[in-house]
Amino acid sequence: MNVTVEVAQGRVPVTVLAVHGDLDASTYQALIATARAQVAAGASHVLLDLSDVPYISSAGLVALHSAAVLVQGKQPPDPEAGWTAFRTMGRDIEQGRQVGVKLLSPQPSVMRVLDTSGMAQFFEIHTDRAAAIASF
Repeated sequence: MNVTVEVAQGRVPVTVLAVHGDLDASTYQALIATARAQVAAGASHVLLDLSDVPYISSAGLVALHSAAVLVQGKQPPDPEAGWTAFRTMGRDIEQGRQVGVKLLSPQPSVMRVLDTSGMAQFFEIHTDRAAAIASF
């Protein structure tokens, strides 16, 4: 898996992180590190392009959640803490949709995982890139 970074201009600058490949236990920390670096560089509106992600595991869900938490200016739970990270995700999902990170074009298999896990309620999900960028 790799992540490419681009800044697109909408009403506000939007940092687009395009994820390429499986987002799982062997790759999720790379997405968290990229999100952390972009937030440290000033990103406050992030679009995660998942159109080239054929598979996402629970570790990948932790990475998506961590990106949202970082954009909120908070410290995400330690992903190595196991169930603590999942309990934190569950509490955040219950609080409703966050606005700093949005998802673009998850493949059907990824969308099923987002739906099943409840993460589809936490993220605004778009299928059109221009509309996603304009939504910030």
